[in-house]
Amino acid sequence: MKLLVVEDEALLRHHLSSRLGEQGHVIDAVATAEEALYRAAQYNHDLAVVDLGLPGMSGLDLIRQLRSQDKRFPILILTARGNWQDKVEGLAAGADDYLVKPFQFEELEARLNALLRRASGFTQASIAAGPLVLDLNRKQALIEGQPLALTAFEYRILEYLMRHQQQVVAKERLSEQLYPDDEERDPNVIEVLVGRLRRKLEAQLDFKPIETVRGQGYLFTERCR
Repeated sequence: MKLLVVEDEALLRHHLSSRLGEQGHVIDAVATAEEALYRAAQYNHDLAVVDLGLPGMSGLDLIRQLRSQDKRFPILILTARGNWQDKVEGLAAGADDYLVKPFQFEELEARLNALLRRASGFTQASIAAGPLVLDLNRKQALIEGQPLALTAFEYRILEYLMRHQQQVVAKERLSEQLYPDDEERDPNVIEVLVGRLRRKLEAQLDFKPIETVRGQGYLFTERCR
């Protein structure tokens, strides 16, 4: 998943970027609300982590602007303020959850995973399409309970397509899930990775779950639960 991290404290921003990147996410990390608005206008994000105490425009105003611009991805607030009024104000501005500093990374990860599941319409820590199951916590694909040997990039593509089941996903959108920088993105690489993933799936399934929609992208055809 591609996450927007908005945190002005450099050390914490670096720590969040590193730890979340280790969990398989692509991180877009910025220090100000103005930078965040620019990034949100230029790229597609699946979730945002927003510190309330930003310089210049506050985190609350950033959230209000994102929502006014119809950015619908989940937003988790980081705040050093523990009183209930600040929490209520943040949720009223359009945030979906909050976490008070200091926090344990494991709790942050659990809250982010829960928000991502709900945003995709799933309540469990797994996504299933027939005998194909994704364990979202372990980042593992299984068929009939047996692990499927996928590379990290192949898994990310499969997870994104299954989260967006029966929606056409453009190559550019998939590229953003793999590479943080524009210059690293190559649509030809996506074609190779999807082709390799498709062969691995079709070798063990009695259906073809990934369809190419010419000129548009890829479609996970099966309904997931």
